[in-house]
Amino acid sequence: MMAELEKGPLSDKNIVPTEDYIFSQIGDNRKYWDKIMTSVFNDYSNISGSWNFYNDGKQWLYKLVQKKKTILWLSVISGTFRVSFYFGDKAEPLIYNSDLPSVIKEGFRSAKRYGKIRPVTITISCETDADNVLKLVAVKSKMK
Repeated sequence: MMAELEKGPLSDKNIVPTEDYIFSQIGDNRKYWDKIMTSVFNDYSNISGSWNFYNDGKQWLYKLVQKKKTILWLSVISGTFRVSFYFGDKAEPLIYNSDLPSVIKEGFRSAKRYGKIRPVTITISCETDADNVLKLVAVKSKMK
């Protein structure tokens, strides 16, 4: 699913991502990483995350899960990071009735379907992007 996205700095299967390396790649956007991670781990129970190498996209991705449910996927790209969520149709009313920006709602509406799910992807470049990620975490955590 992630294959069409450009290659990031975490494309070497033999180099397991460390915090130091990740932060050296995302630079000043570390503050948004820290905000997202701190909020998620403080506000939700049964949350855990892990780095795994995925052969389909040929890169390391950070997968954040709540119990067995995947909340988000995170990829490091040059100078920043990208957060992706996958939602089924049941999420439509929650997304459309939220205070997310219309560009995110429209992106979800028109996103390519992968079976029964569609992605919402945010490339982090400002505080608003981090806030929108946290809103989507809230939507995802409400899903059954």
